[in-house]
Amino acid sequence: MRSAENFFEWAFDTRAKTVMKIYNGEQMSMEKMFISFCSHEPAFVSYGPAGLNASVKGVGFIPKDEYLEDTLEVYLKHIKTFDPEDKTYSQRGLGILIEQMYSKQARNRIDFTKLGSLELAKKQSWENYQVNKEAALIFHQPPMLSYKLKGRIEIYDEEQSGKKELYQQFINAQHDMYHTPGGMDLWKKQPAYIFHIEEIYDNSASKEGFGTRLEYHVPDKEL
Repeated sequence: MRSAENFFEWAFDTRAKTVMKIYNGEQMSMEKMFISFCSHEPAFVSYGPAGLNASVKGVGFIPKDEYLEDTLEVYLKHIKTFDPEDKTYSQRGLGILIEQMYSKQARNRIDFTKLGSLELAKKQSWENYQVNKEAALIFHQPPMLSYKLKGRIEIYDEEQSGKKELYQQFINAQHDMYHTPGGMDLWKKQPAYIFHIEEIYDNSASKEGFGTRLEYHVPDKEL
């Protein structure tokens, strides 16, 4: 059985290298920039009261549990410096993301058993995952590359639980490290999905693909 290492090289390393290029001011064509987002925006497949559904959502790897709170503290410190007149906010945020997530030194901090996402619409995916936590994520990069992940969803929603949810805080904060912060009041309205990876398939249109299941183990290769 082939290893799933190629998936992680594509899904994590490609994004890491893109972030580093942007931070370092390296030129990237718009085509390459858009293609790099393919590893960030899979279709979430669900089934439940709303019927069969697929919805494209942004995802990202997150630190292991023992590093979450400390990393969130670093993020919040940066977010609190936001000033609409300060043109350095995004650049500084990228530097922190590289330090905390994408550098060689940070690699052992990353949890490659799960992916985090935010629910912004609360419609069909939301309705289905309330009842059926089974999920599949479909990644596709034209013209041929594709991966399918099977697993289960956990939902973290402060409005439902009535308490602060670490995953929800963290994933919202990670988004706001580069983008204009929406404020913590908005975070409460954007629940977090944690997708636990159970199986990985190569769905690429290639001799080795077409739904071939890959051997899944936590990667240890450096960038």
